[in-house]
Amino acid sequence: MIVITLTKVPNSLRGDLTKWCQEIQTGVYVGSFSARIREMLWSRILKNIGTGEATLVYSTNNELGYTFRTTRRDKRVVDFDGVPLMMQMIETPPIRHGFSKAAKYHKSKKFSKKTNISNNMIKGAIKNDFIAVDLETTGLNTSRSKIISIGAIKENLKGEEEQFYRLIKINEAIPEKITELTGLTSKVLNERGVTLEQALNEFRKFVGSEMIVGYNLSFDNNFLLKAYLSIGQRALVNSMKDLMGIVKEKDIFLDNYDLETVLKEYGIKNDNRHNALSDARATFKLAKELNKKGYLQI
Repeated sequence: MIVITLTKVPNSLRGDLTKWCQEIQTGVYVGSFSARIREMLWSRILKNIGTGEATLVYSTNNELGYTFRTTRRDKRVVDFDGVPLMMQMIETPPIRHGFSKAAKYHKSKKFSKKTNISNNMIKGAIKNDFIAVDLETTGLNTSRSKIISIGAIKENLKGEEEQFYRLIKINEAIPEKITELTGLTSKVLNERGVTLEQALNEFRKFVGSEMIVGYNLSFDNNFLLKAYLSIGQRALVNSMKDLMGIVKEKDIFLDNYDLETVLKEYGIKNDNRHNALSDARATFKLAKELNKKGYLQI
């Protein structure tokens, strides 16, 4: 028995599931099929989920008799001595200092005079308060696959690009198909890469508290969640925007919603596909275009 729950996902994805499952209640799908079909469906869900959420529950040989996966940001699936548990993620609220409204007003006015960033001080300065992120992995399954590279792009106050790119060492062979797509091999990663912990620590510092955008961001975020958990650290708590969901809502007549198709529609070139840094840069440009059109509110 397999149960899948979906919330706020595209109708096309719901249609895919009805080929294999019966929808017994809105967003609740039940079916019985092979592990191979299950993995294919979950991969399709991760690819096409947009800004929605999904949870998969299926029978397996453990003490509970079942296990589960989820894309929810407020929950994490953790393994406790072979038993899957759903962990509630708690975000600690920031400390709020007790200034009165009048004090806040005078303080902000004084601060704005000292730090007035105007066209007289920085000609044409534009600050894009978001960071575009992309990952390359050894596969689509978060429980078995690993991150092999992280790319991110942001801009400083002068509109100059700042980039983050790390290759990550792994202790296993990379599938040939992944090498064909990314050009990365185990040898390259072990010679030029850093440890997962170092990459994640440096990535957290790079993104700071700014908004993270991505294309099919739920896929990348699921890998990041698992990775931070694996090194004993809390997950990122940055606000996030998935550009795929926005494009699907605004550009309903596209042939498909692969990143390559969307970039072509918006006149954006990406000369090095499946390179995390190049894909992040293209995604950053896409976010700026969506922002200009008023589709993306940042």
